[in-house]
Amino acid sequence: MENNFRMIAKTFFGFEEILANELKMLGAQDVEPGVRMVSFKGDKGFMYKANLSLRTALKILKPIYFFKARDENSLYKGISGVNWSKFINANQTFVIDATVHSEYFNHSEFVSQKCKDAIVDQFRERTGQRPSIEKIHPDLRINIHIDKDQVSVALDTSGNSLHQRGYRTATNIAPINEVLAAGILLLSGWDGQGDFLDPMCGSGTFLAEAAMIACNIPANINRKEFAFEKWNDWDNDLFESIMDSLMKKIREFHYTIKGYDKAPSAVLKAKDNIKNANLDEYISIEERNFFDTEKTSEGKLHMVFNPPYDERLDIHMEEFYKNIGDTLKKNYPGTNAWFITGNLEALKYVGLKPSRKIKLFNASIEARLVKYEMYEGSKRTKFQVSDDSVQ
Repeated sequence: MENNFRMIAKTFFGFEEILANELKMLGAQDVEPGVRMVSFKGDKGFMYKANLSLRTALKILKPIYFFKARDENSLYKGISGVNWSKFINANQTFVIDATVHSEYFNHSEFVSQKCKDAIVDQFRERTGQRPSIEKIHPDLRINIHIDKDQVSVALDTSGNSLHQRGYRTATNIAPINEVLAAGILLLSGWDGQGDFLDPMCGSGTFLAEAAMIACNIPANINRKEFAFEKWNDWDNDLFESIMDSLMKKIREFHYTIKGYDKAPSAVLKAKDNIKNANLDEYISIEERNFFDTEKTSEGKLHMVFNPPYDERLDIHMEEFYKNIGDTLKKNYPGTNAWFITGNLEALKYVGLKPSRKIKLFNASIEARLVKYEMYEGSKRTKFQVSDDSVQ
């Protein structure tokens, strides 16, 4: 049995607790949430499992070395202290991603270059040959993180960001990141125990992520590759057995997942993406304007959507958000409606008081995830807004 080792799962601001919970449910040990990350322990099989399964992780890193550096010489020396032949040979390729928060180092590109020199020089001195740099499909992706004078060296187990699930080939003007969509769904309490609607579904990301959560389908089942598949200790049999065990845990879904969009092009793109994800048996998509629709399901409806708030989209913001509020109020009783917006001013025009407000970021845009509880009949209740923004 392989020993457990420490790993770091990177995520978005506001998703740390959700990711920590995902990790605990998967069986991770020593789970510790941080800022935009969660650290945990597991073995090689768990590393494969985490990459396949986690919905709110952007990357899984495997730290291998720590040291202090305050100048380029100590940085070079520290990187040279790693025996890189354990991870790569002179005929292979690598790339370095550097993140720097330090008064001692100003540029991440300079740090990357210095670390690259240290690795290449080590091979040249020992073998007379050197590995090459390959930015797109390297055999090894190395992550360097410098905080003040603390340098962390990690192997990137994932490769491309884990939001690249592999099912979304067609997108619209402002598509929502898949990890952001999954995190919003989990924050909203979506568990597949009811009907679901995205009334402005765009390229179908919320629909796909909602179906995968409902059926317990691993988030990255459609992904073509992970970085660890090129590692020297890659174990294909172990990976296949992890995959088989995850597939056996997929569950049936007995409700409906629907998407509307008024743009014919969006509907076509969404249908293509849902088909790519092999989820078309669970999801139906129609060309409809949300403002002309009403609730069709009997029980409680769970609604999550991403209304336009981008300057590239040509809408009259005040009228548009007022229409959202009016449509929810008149046509969607018995509905928990959640949406995310980066236009905090526009929320005033909804005309309803949210029962939850959660601070998130959509790329670099500060946003709010808001919840509106629409009751059956004429029940009227005043809500206290609980602002769950993390300071």
